[in-house]
Amino acid sequence: MWMKRLLVVVIAMVGVISNTGVSVAEDLPKESVLPLGLANKAIYAAIESCKKDGYRVSVSVVDRAGILRAMGRADGAGPHTVDSSRKKAYTASSLRRPTTELAELINKVPTLQALRDMNDSALMLGGGLPIEIGGDVVGGIGVGGAPGAHLDDACAQAGLDAIGAAPKVSMPK
Repeated sequence: MWMKRLLVVVIAMVGVISNTGVSVAEDLPKESVLPLGLANKAIYAAIESCKKDGYRVSVSVVDRAGILRAMGRADGAGPHTVDSSRKKAYTASSLRRPTTELAELINKVPTLQALRDMNDSALMLGGGLPIEIGGDVVGGIGVGGAPGAHLDDACAQAGLDAIGAAPKVSMPK
């Protein structure tokens, strides 16, 4: 398991070091794959947004299948933020909805409580947004570690803004 995690970190670092030149959503390939350069740009923007407000977070980006594409952890971010950011990104991508919206929906509609237990990767807690580019959900971004889900949401939105993406549906205010 640790080898798989090391490989993911190495792949993410190679993408950062190689500076793929992907800078905006217009560079998205026709097959709607989220390029590593865009994933890293979104992560950096989200971390910097939270850092500006004094929050030390982890940010994960997954592809449309929910597989980790890239991940970053701010200096001093808690160890729990790594898993929470990945799970929020997975949930937003998988269900194609902001995790804050899903958490609120589960609280309002008791018959949907089972969504919390659909698998070990789902986390129904604010801070995850689907990444929509050109009308297609191409992945998800998740932020963990700010002192409140609405703050995680704001940092995730900063990541989307940096790459010209939008959440699938409007975030609750």
